[in-house]
Amino acid sequence: MLCTHHAEGGLGAAALGEAVSAACERNANAENFKLLYPDDSSIKEKIETIAKELYHAEAVSYSDEAEAKIAMFTEQGFGQLPICMAKTQYSFSHDPDLKGAPSGFTLPIGDVRCAAGAGFIVPLVGAFPTIPGLPTRPVSISHLPHSED
Repeated sequence: MLCTHHAEGGLGAAALGEAVSAACERNANAENFKLLYPDDSSIKEKIETIAKELYHAEAVSYSDEAEAKIAMFTEQGFGQLPICMAKTQYSFSHDPDLKGAPSGFTLPIGDVRCAAGAGFIVPLVGAFPTIPGLPTRPVSISHLPHSED
């Protein structure tokens, strides 16, 4: 199926959306469908299930910062949110040089973020870089004179 949403916006993805919707409806009562983890699993249980079942990791390690944030997000009531892992796209592991589908490694969680508005807990695998946020006043405008009123 050709999807041209980059060129045509929503109209270019309409046929794909209809196909996905039809496939979901055909399989709405599929007996073999199950979620990867129960919603009421802890944050660590969810992370470890993803690491072991999808990435073929043997274990998961957590930095002190990740441990503290998991505890804080759980205490704040965000522990029920699903997990959206942030990791390299080059490997199932944390190491971009470990190509293919390695197994038996320990997946390091360096940090954990809460995207409450989006509805996800986001573990950062290894030393995963993220793009910094923008300043309140963009640099190109901050040097221009402005009034205080």
